[in-house]
Amino acid sequence: KMSSFKSPVDTAKAISKTAGAKDSANIINVVLLSFLAGAYIAFGGLLAIVTSAGMIKAGAPLGLEKFVFGAVFPVGLIIVILAGSELFTGNVMFMIIGVLDGSASVGGLAKNWVVSWIFNFVGALFVAYVLAYMGGICPTDATAPAYAITTKAIAVAEGKVTMPFTVALIKAIGCNWLVCLAVWLANASDDVIGKIFGIWFPIMAFVTIGFEHSVANMFFIPLGMFLGANGVTWSSIIINNLVPVTIGNIIGGGLFVACLYWFTYLKE
Repeated sequence: KMSSFKSPVDTAKAISKTAGAKDSANIINVVLLSFLAGAYIAFGGLLAIVTSAGMIKAGAPLGLEKFVFGAVFPVGLIIVILAGSELFTGNVMFMIIGVLDGSASVGGLAKNWVVSWIFNFVGALFVAYVLAYMGGICPTDATAPAYAITTKAIAVAEGKVTMPFTVALIKAIGCNWLVCLAVWLANASDDVIGKIFGIWFPIMAFVTIGFEHSVANMFFIPLGMFLGANGVTWSSIIINNLVPVTIGNIIGGGLFVACLYWFTYLKE
């Protein structure tokens, strides 16, 4: 009987092979697939806000509220992996393993990271502005029953731009360590249900813990800004959050997953 999953060594080889394909991918396809990945992660983020809104006010314990927020968020990465798209945070691991293993070039890594980061942002902004804000999912009328969703969205955004640089950086390391493990487990499984389970647990864990994901924040923080969050501006979004979080995400996925697994499984 064929096994339904790959060994860690075979998973590492498969990831390196994928990195080679990403290295030579058509740039228009990367732009479009990056837009989609940003939108998919934003769907998970919006769902997390909607489902957890008002729980604390209703007396739910903090841990339960965080768990509900974390438990529904993985829908984004499940779609990213199963439908195929270009997510910056996962690409950190793919491209570093590819460069170290010789299946991808440094130029290919740079192109992939820059294009996926920028167009993940565009996709996340589309969902934040058009679907969540213009679509009325987060009502601006404080008397609306669903205003708790708006309150939650604003609180999330304000918390993310007031974090000290070092804290954001460290939380981002933990985030992409777990996100890249989710991508790793998805690649280890050869069936859809296995991929979903492999993705769900690490993603649920990073979100429930409260780690920082650059692409999710491209949705969460602008949404709060559109809704009138205090102190949230384009410069605070980028300088206070996206810069330290992007750096931390590169360290988390690049060092703790890509470098260590390349060294242990692929290095000759």
